[in-house]
Amino acid sequence: MSERLPRFTKDQIGTSAVRFPSGVPMPSMTDASVDPYAKTRVAKEVLVEGLLFGPQEKGPFPGLVLLHEAWGLTAQIKDLGSRLAQEGYVVLIPNLYSRQGGMVTANEEIADALAARVKETDLLQDISSCCEFLNTRDQAMRNIHGVVGFGLGGSLAMRFACQRKRLRAAVVFYGMPPDPPTVLNDLVCPLLYHQAGADTRVPGDSVESLRQAAKAAGKPVDIRTYAGTPHAFMNEARPDRYRPEAAQEAWEATIQFLVSNLK
Repeated sequence: MSERLPRFTKDQIGTSAVRFPSGVPMPSMTDASVDPYAKTRVAKEVLVEGLLFGPQEKGPFPGLVLLHEAWGLTAQIKDLGSRLAQEGYVVLIPNLYSRQGGMVTANEEIADALAARVKETDLLQDISSCCEFLNTRDQAMRNIHGVVGFGLGGSLAMRFACQRKRLRAAVVFYGMPPDPPTVLNDLVCPLLYHQAGADTRVPGDSVESLRQAAKAAGKPVDIRTYAGTPHAFMNEARPDRYRPEAAQEAWEATIQFLVSNLK
């Protein structure tokens, strides 16, 4: 069987740094173009900083918000953003540590400390503003959005999928399921959960509670378990944890899931 090729090559993907306000109405491109002080005015609101990836072909394309692990907005997550864009999406990666100076680390203790300092309510507001920002881009389809998260970002993706009414799809890689599991009663879209079979950070009981809560609430949650894999098995920057076969299997399942729900 021949290997499936993405819709676009890496050279056909454009990248730009973006900044926009969190939790307030999003200024349109027209608003900015007619305001002579738009570029120099100091914003009163908290600003979300991030990276935008998208095909350099005229769209519009479905939008994705990609949420990074506790390490921060690393080169590895940027590469995943480019790979998703190659599949035909406009991908926005917010820096979840924007409020903490946008730190990036390779030290696990520092990563855990950074993750412990974030406020979930603030980040959910920032992620919602990411969707509103995508709605101002001519290249992105309006309100045709999904969220993909890893680790810390996966936990946030699940919470977000239970509050963003117009979300179309959520993909979670080894995120901590919500507590209490009854939060899932408010799930608004199909959810794909990738479980690391030998995860020491996310207890198997928590994932089973997620399964039972989804079943009880009648929610479309697909849990896929990759036997013997550790937490962060998708992260090739962590050679002690990376499992290429499981990573490829999970990636292909993710692409199929997104196509089914966004295109």
